[in-house]
Formats: sequence, structure tokens, C-alpha cells
Amino acid sequence: MSNQQTLQPHQQRVIDELAELYGKIESLSSFIGDSSYRILDEIDRQLLDMQLSVMKSYSKILHTRVSRF
Repeated sequence: MSNQQTLQPHQQRVIDELAELYGKIESLSSFIGDSSYRILDEIDRQLLDMQLSVMKSYSKILHTRVSRF
């Protein structure tokens, strides 16, 4: 995308969504590194690990979409 090109509304929404997702990934990653995470039941820890993995995959998709603008 050139510096002079204006983003379309749907493109801006993708960028906003990616920024929001990065924040959620950071928050969940911090929680997983916290002592509160270690006291959760194993299934809950597994589910949170899976959630983080999916969020990271989703962020890669959004990043690829943004790079194509």
C-alpha cells in the first residue's frame, strides 16, 4: 500500500481487529506465565493453551491480509 492510499473501511476494521487481538494475546500470555494459571485444573490449562494457539494462528491470518492491502 502506498503512503498516499486511503484504507477502505473493511481494511481498517481488519487492522483494528488485529490490534485488539494482539492485546488479547499479550494478556493471555501474561496470565499463562502467572502463578494463578498453575493452580487451575489441567483441563482448564489445556483449554487456555489451545485458545492462545488459535489466537496466534488467527493473528497470522489477519497479518497476512493486512500485508496484502
